[in-house]
Amino acid sequence: MAYEEVKGDRISRVLSIYTKLLDGEVVNKAIEARKHGVNERTIQRDIDDIRNFFDEDVERAGFLNSIVYDRIEKGYRIEQINRMKLSNNEILALCKIVLDSRAFTKREMTDMLDRLVSCCSPKAEAKMVRELISNEEFHYIELRHKSEYLGKMWEIGIAIRNCCYIEMDYYRTRDKSVVNRKVKPVAIMFSEYYFYLTAFIDEDDDVREHFDVSAEIFGEGINMWLRSQGKCIELL
Repeated sequence: MAYEEVKGDRISRVLSIYTKLLDGEVVNKAIEARKHGVNERTIQRDIDDIRNFFDEDVERAGFLNSIVYDRIEKGYRIEQINRMKLSNNEILALCKIVLDSRAFTKREMTDMLDRLVSCCSPKAEAKMVRELISNEEFHYIELRHKSEYLGKMWEIGIAIRNCCYIEMDYYRTRDKSVVNRKVKPVAIMFSEYYFYLTAFIDEDDDVREHFDVSAEIFGEGINMWLRSQGKCIELL
């Protein structure tokens, strides 16, 4: 019976401290020790237990609540470090954007949507998001080239990050010939269904002051951007 009372007192004490922290109050060990009739080491253990609970609860909560010591207030308080997961409304918005982009093959699109929806919490919300995008997903029409290039995009991103050159062969629509180019990639752009590589053409290890861009323009967005670059770019 005495053990049950002691156990019950500890639960009440921990919940009291936990509630104070969630309410934004500062927990002072000396004050809490006097209030609950225990020593400060016991209060410190309670705070450590709550801290461990927050660390284990990150995946479910989607953010990290950290207990920090405030030297000015001379006590412990909660500090929400950052959100670790997307909210359900953010997931829905991203699903809609990805669907409307039409930038990926049907298989790539389905895989990405499944991963996004699986991040919803609770599961009932995942079902609702799935229902809200199901019609667009069913009627999704992939682009005619049917090329999967997520892996290539990652490799290009690494090349940009590490300032590496890329050597490639491409089909030139002007004279229908295959041209080999060594380029210095600087950015990956997206406009109206397509990804574009922005790069400097390298010739004899020197970046040309003036170079030609031969490209099929698929949308007004990329067309306007290219034309805004002035004398550096010539559209053929």
